[in-house]
Amino acid sequence: MSNEITATILSIGDELLIGQTVNTNAGWIGGQLSLIGIRPKRVLTIGDDRQEIMEALQAADTDVVLITGGLGPTKDDITKQVLCDFFGTTLVRHPHIEARIAAFFESLGREPLEVNLAQADLPEACTVVPNDRGTASGMWFLRDGRVFVSMPGVPYEMKAMMSAHVLPELRRTFAPPTIVHRTILTTGLGESHLAQRIAAWEDSLAADGIKLAYLPSPGLVKLRLSTYANNDPVGARDRVSLKADQLYRLIPELIFGEGEDRLEKAVGRLLKERGQSLSLAESCTGGYVSHLITSVPGSSAYYTGGVVSYANAVKMEELGIPSDMLELNGAVSQPVVERMALGVREALRTEWSIALSGVAGPDGGTEEKPVGTVWIAVAGPGGVRSLKGFFPGTRDLVIQRSALAALNLLRRELVD
Repeated sequence: MSNEITATILSIGDELLIGQTVNTNAGWIGGQLSLIGIRPKRVLTIGDDRQEIMEALQAADTDVVLITGGLGPTKDDITKQVLCDFFGTTLVRHPHIEARIAAFFESLGREPLEVNLAQADLPEACTVVPNDRGTASGMWFLRDGRVFVSMPGVPYEMKAMMSAHVLPELRRTFAPPTIVHRTILTTGLGESHLAQRIAAWEDSLAADGIKLAYLPSPGLVKLRLSTYANNDPVGARDRVSLKADQLYRLIPELIFGEGEDRLEKAVGRLLKERGQSLSLAESCTGGYVSHLITSVPGSSAYYTGGVVSYANAVKMEELGIPSDMLELNGAVSQPVVERMALGVREALRTEWSIALSGVAGPDGGTEEKPVGTVWIAVAGPGGVRSLKGFFPGTRDLVIQRSALAALNLLRRELVD
């Protein structure tokens, strides 16, 4: 589009280059910009080096340059000084920010050092962007129609600053074209197989000016529908809603939510609506499913507890698995996992239970049961249902994918 607004995301920090810290900021910022109609054009990651920062600022050719990192109180944090040189300005102390920093340290029972109070020294040419969650203020500069915004690299500070101050001001400044988004969350089918299944529906989107993006992650695929409003946001939303409704009819068993929803929250809602309870028996996941369930506020209304039956002795003593069943079938088997689900459901007196037993790796696999083999069972009022999954990848990926598969099996049982 002729009035397209573009952005550069500049991430500063030696720790990002050496892998000590994963740069999650850039991806989050890019997603937020896209939602308000600003197109991320490039992402640059550079170290705490004056010359490199200066060259990146000089080379910026986008409407917006968003900078994260280098605003701490230590000597390696040089972003403010470089920005002063770039914009031909000097640092000035802001008394009200200094007082807020001092109050923050006093609330922790600590005396602020001068290097802490020096975070109230900000370039005279900037507009200060408040930091509601930390001591490093943001800085907003304007040069030749371009906006430069410097923010702290701490993710929760940066996200709060972006959401409360930067994104709203960018919209007011540039009035980017309105884009209507709708993100539908799926699980149970990989990206390539999902694309094959919805191919005809996807081909129909172009006629309505709608674009589809596949956003895969372990165990999940997000489907993001987007279209420009073109001065008719209601019509754009209607077009997207029509296609979303078609998708719900096409793959109802794969869709568990929209937007920022999570599978464990969707399962929790279903249990809460029914007034039913859940228990868990985990072997290969070692309590990870319980972690997901209890990460949802209010999960105590439906989650009773669980047994991490990592050793066979615990499977026998706590869940009532006969020793001859383990000897005959092995711990990673359909009879054992179904008995685990029934055992924990009976022991904790819940309407529903989930059990998992598998080979998470990297060792322990066999030709018959390679690493990534996981048996999952769900027991409920109507009996027990089980499935065998194969989740290749690292140990962490095996655990994550099998946990999501288990939650999805329960979700489908609840829906059915």
